[in-house]
Amino acid sequence: MTRTRIHHRALAAIFAMALMSAGCASVNLQSHVAQTPEQALELAQQEANRDTAQRYLLRTASDFQDTGDHQAARTILQNAQLSQLPPDLANEKRLLAMASATTLEDSQWAQTLAQDLTPQSITSYETALIPKAASLQAETFALAGDPLSAAATLVLLGQTDSSTSPQRIHDQVWLYLKEVPDQELQAASNMAIGYEEQGWFELASALRSPGMELDDQGRAIRRWQNDWPGHPAAQVLPSELGLIATLVESRPENIALALPLSGPLATAGEAIRDGFLAAYYLDASVDRSTTDIRIVDTSSGPFSEVYQELAQQEVDLIVGPLEKDALIGLSTMNTLPIPTLGLNYLPTDTRIPDGLYQFGLSAEDEARQIADRLSAEDIRNTLVLIPQGEWGDRVENALRTRLDENGGVALDIQRFSRDDNLRAVTADLLGITVSRDRAVAVERTIGLDVEFEPRRRQDAEAIIMVADPTIARQFKPLFAFYFGGELPVYSPSIIYEGNPDPARDRDLNRVKFTDIPWTLKDSQLKTTASQQLNNTRGQLGRLFAMGADAWQLSKRLPLLRQVENSSLEGQTGVLTMSDNGSIRRQQLWAQFQNGAPRLLPDLEPPLVETPEVDEEAGTEMPQHQ
Repeated sequence: MTRTRIHHRALAAIFAMALMSAGCASVNLQSHVAQTPEQALELAQQEANRDTAQRYLLRTASDFQDTGDHQAARTILQNAQLSQLPPDLANEKRLLAMASATTLEDSQWAQTLAQDLTPQSITSYETALIPKAASLQAETFALAGDPLSAAATLVLLGQTDSSTSPQRIHDQVWLYLKEVPDQELQAASNMAIGYEEQGWFELASALRSPGMELDDQGRAIRRWQNDWPGHPAAQVLPSELGLIATLVESRPENIALALPLSGPLATAGEAIRDGFLAAYYLDASVDRSTTDIRIVDTSSGPFSEVYQELAQQEVDLIVGPLEKDALIGLSTMNTLPIPTLGLNYLPTDTRIPDGLYQFGLSAEDEARQIADRLSAEDIRNTLVLIPQGEWGDRVENALRTRLDENGGVALDIQRFSRDDNLRAVTADLLGITVSRDRAVAVERTIGLDVEFEPRRRQDAEAIIMVADPTIARQFKPLFAFYFGGELPVYSPSIIYEGNPDPARDRDLNRVKFTDIPWTLKDSQLKTTASQQLNNTRGQLGRLFAMGADAWQLSKRLPLLRQVENSSLEGQTGVLTMSDNGSIRRQQLWAQFQNGAPRLLPDLEPPLVETPEVDEEAGTEMPQHQ
């Protein structure tokens, strides 16, 4: 009897499967809406008409894109069922694929797509689709690491389409050309046969001479316009170049440098002042007959009074204050009567008045760059050491936020002070303490001594160590002692005093850290200033470099504010400006080898676009660490 029931159940299951199969075969693909990419692929596989199945898959991928689910669209578009398409469907698939690849920032997929593309590929689309196709194709080339082809695509768009704004096209062409390496640009210029391409390449080459100042760049742009009067870009300059060409006329001539020159911050203020003036006097583009810099000591009284006094004078720009409290005082105004480059950052969620720019050596910038480096090296799970205190709180918040944005995880964060037992801190971080406690519990349970060798936790891929050199030199050997010596270690610039000291820093070998160009590279300004001044090394050297960049920024604030993706290669990093007027810095990376820092090559940025995050940052000085 039992066997009969089992037999009937088996027959019923087979019958149900047959009904399901019959139901799938009868689905009208022209109107069916798939819930998952797997469902769509399964239904298409069962469709006898290949054309119907492929059109259904392309429509379904487009539907997923419309709802923002580009991962699902990618699953469909990369499936073998969409191979060997007729020309019209091949173009549709290519557009959909480029849209999802660029949205997902899937560089590997973009490289695969780019292999079958040339700038001329956009001419295979219907006229109405060419602008969209060109934009997606340019983005795909750029994501694939080929900005030259991206620029060439948009140059061709400008020749074939009159509906797209020339200004928008020219702005994007210029951004792509700026990313083309010098040798590649020169080779392309030598091979170019079209008038427009030749003109673009010559323009890009003309602005690449080493050490060009703004005045030199402005003259080069105007010279190029005279040489290429019929070129579309000569008539509608890229926004960045148009601004550079006129920037000399609008640069501030009367600048007030407002810094603390007495009291506890005097040493920091003097270093920034000296860096500002050194950069000013070494700037060959300056007309000193029309430029006036006055030094104001902000430690002599309330900054609000100093500011009001300056507002009644002929001042075009105020550089300062350095003190955070003084900067907070400015936030009570809706609009500043004088544009101000503050040398610090307002606290989180503080309203930023119009006319206020913020620049400093932000520890948060470095924390974010550590998270980005880990993402670029495909490291997800980390252990973290951060000092106690408000400065450490800010570093931790910035690090946690960026790790989360990049898909990383801080498995454990140990906060420490200088008086802590660093052995115990390290043992806790690496899981040795937990391992020992587990062994003790086993011994108590069984009542016998157990032979035990502690093991560190095995899920960590790296250690982030935020510590000054004295503490870091103690932590690094402890990692090896507690079985974590093979884990890579990443640190901010606090780990390096700024002066090579191989004998003492051998304990830091293999540690990777981010720091400013001033510390890690030579420059004309650094060489000249080091011969004349004493405050150009170590932490004061970083502040000196900040002052030098403040001078360079004073001439370029409108450029950075008005032109998207514009940047300045400064002594403290590559400087860009966020929408709220805050200067962001991208530093260099180095690694301790034989006790001395050695520059590391750049890595690709993380494949995650992160939103702008306001934070409480600050210009870091020794007493704040």
